Amino acid sequence: MMKRKSNAKWGNLIGYSLMPVTIALKNDPLSYIREAQAIIKRKKLSLESRFSYAIIKLGCKFLGVKAASWLTYKLLFNTTILFSNVVGPREEVSFFDHPLTFLAPSVHGLPFALIIHYQSYMNKMTIVFTYDPFVIPNPTELFDDIENSLEDIKNDVIIRRVI
Repeated sequence: MMKRKSNAKWGNLIGYSLMPVTIALKNDPLSYIREAQAIIKRKKLSLESRFSYAIIKLGCKFLGVKAASWLTYKLLFNTTILFSNVVGPREEVSFFDHPLTFLAPSVHGLPFALIIHYQSYMNKMTIVFTYDPFVIPNPTELFDDIENSLEDIKNDVIIRRVI
């Protein structure tokens, strides 16, 4: 637990960045990674996520929780995909002396066609998909395509010995 009068932040501080997602067929599977990495580096240097957090916090303080949640909902309503990437603990965690085998985050009620959570725990990655069946009628095909893409990227990294 945190000591009293500590300067450390406690709780969830959530800011977000809006990013374009390009859908294209390319010969080099790693080009997707390079492009996304360049966009993410620019976004990290910008103040977009900090401003989004500050606007929601100010909206909550001056207009109330309902107004802030309405603003967030309206902003996210025009977004198709939500990516969440959470770094978890590297060592095993137990809950009342019962070890956790994996962590799987999820949310519901958000206006997204597709939500993808990436969660690491004990050097393993868990990927959780949530989808809207009215927008994505055949999710198995989409998930197979994503699995094949990740496999292609992994094989390309191994062949080129990037890591």
